[in-house]
Amino acid sequence: MTTTRRVTWPQANARRMARQHLTDPAPAGDASPAAVTGAMLGAHAQVPSAAELSVALRLEGATRATVREALWTDGTLVKTYGPRGTVHLLPSADLPLWAGALSSIPAGADPMPPHVRMTREQTEAVLTAIGEALADRDLTADELTEAVVERAGPWAGDRVMDAFQDKWPRWRQVSHRAAHRGVLCFGPLRGRRVTYTHPRRVLPGFTPMDGAAAQAELVRRYLRAYGPATPQHFARWLAAPRGWAGEVFAAAAARGEAEEVRYEGAPAWVVAGDTEFPAGPAAGVRLLPYFDAFTIASQPRDLLFPGPSFTRALGGGQAGNHPVLLVDGTVAGVWHQRRSGRRIAVTVEPVAEDVLSPRRLRALQEQVERIGEVLEGRAELTVGKVTVGPHA
Repeated sequence: MTTTRRVTWPQANARRMARQHLTDPAPAGDASPAAVTGAMLGAHAQVPSAAELSVALRLEGATRATVREALWTDGTLVKTYGPRGTVHLLPSADLPLWAGALSSIPAGADPMPPHVRMTREQTEAVLTAIGEALADRDLTADELTEAVVERAGPWAGDRVMDAFQDKWPRWRQVSHRAAHRGVLCFGPLRGRRVTYTHPRRVLPGFTPMDGAAAQAELVRRYLRAYGPATPQHFARWLAAPRGWAGEVFAAAAARGEAEEVRYEGAPAWVVAGDTEFPAGPAAGVRLLPYFDAFTIASQPRDLLFPGPSFTRALGGGQAGNHPVLLVDGTVAGVWHQRRSGRRIAVTVEPVAEDVLSPRRLRALQEQVERIGEVLEGRAELTVGKVTVGPHA
């Protein structure tokens, strides 16, 4: 008779931190920005400096320049639309996997108002136009708009999308889908202007993986990074339909690729055979930036954000709106940084007075110094109230 493995939150959390290179940074000689980004399953990059910090903190001796070199010089990282249709840094070598998996997830309800939406035929025309326009050159958003309108028709350029107190052309509602279909990613900045390019110009020979095979591999990597997990956790992480997530988990189990465990008393899944967990809980003090992959994907969220942390560090239940202080693997406060020249003023607000013992305060100071190194400045710590709101 097979006994179902029982896994506690402290065990799962400690393993996730170790695999995320948060217990100890990856040795510089044995890893790279692409390797640690792959272990995270992508670094959220809507705020570029936050993505640079997320990656560099996980790699011994790395700075923001290390990450930028991997992105814009070596080409081992790529900036594109990843999970949840949000901007991410991903390993370039993993682009076929991500394109194959994300393009084959069933689409949910169209969030756009009726007068903004595009028909299926219009969407396909825009995706084809984007792929043709970017095949051999980098284009700014305005240049790409002209190219799409020229190929698809004037309707594609109608400025009907509400965006940052402005109106964007209609075609931009499928920017993330273009990335998922493998015809668009970000190119190097042109001055201060964003450019787009074709993934084949980043990864020669790029072709999206077969959808079913890519989904199976993504489930395996997700469970290795964030397991034990449920289909509901997976669906939330991807912003995908729960029914579809249940089907891909069931298929993984049927193939013998996923194994059920009891996680905090309820069924959850790990990669088959991947049932070893640390004996003790996570330990140490860490500072994580906006939308760090660990805080976004780790579940259950109420255990990662216990007690007053749930109110202080989450925005309406959404992780990532605040940079967070981790103490022994759980969120114990928020922090903020303000830069002036090389000086970086770091303010850390614990959720309770007893969070920072003298030993933890010393560890926090080391974390602040490390952040200064990553950001190529001189960081100074203040423990006090963070007065700015989310995304500040």
